[in-house]
Amino acid sequence: MRCFIAIELPEAVKSALSGIEEELRKSKADVRWVKPDNVHLTLKFFGNIEEKKTEKIIEIMESICNQYAPFTIEIKGMGTFPNIKSPRVLWVGIEGNDTLKTLQEEIENKMESIGFEREDRAFTAHLTLGRFRSSIEKEGLLKAVKLQEKDTFAGLINVQSLSLIRSDLHPEGARYSKIIDIPLGKTTANT
Repeated sequence: MRCFIAIELPEAVKSALSGIEEELRKSKADVRWVKPDNVHLTLKFFGNIEEKKTEKIIEIMESICNQYAPFTIEIKGMGTFPNIKSPRVLWVGIEGNDTLKTLQEEIENKMESIGFEREDRAFTAHLTLGRFRSSIEKEGLLKAVKLQEKDTFAGLINVQSLSLIRSDLHPEGARYSKIIDIPLGKTTANT
């Protein structure tokens, strides 16, 4: 099965992303838009794994989550990967907390220790809004992105847990189902 570790988004953030996406769709660019309900902050993508491996993944996730207190991140900014000149992915950014980067690095290290390949690229926290399929109306969309790139704000996420999510591919797109949600467990009383 295909699965990944992610931070799920609250309804208020999904609603804000829906509004942003609605505005950008007016460009009529040839983009495969991600449904706001399917947007999440991926921390580690595993690809296809044997189902029995999930037990070890969950065990490691629990040990990591016990070391972190809840924290807040800001959904802000907009751009494209790899760059604005040859965009493939349209994203909204994540700002405001070094804890997220430390948490992701720890997940990467611990998962590598049980045989999962390390991600080649450096972690860049983002939420994918869409993927460019062609250059049709691309310039109009990029103009809109340039105008909004610094001003886009979709809210705050109070990160309370990490989820292990299963991804099943279907012709109409991926369908996600939560395998487990593990709360962050460190409290200030324990420090």
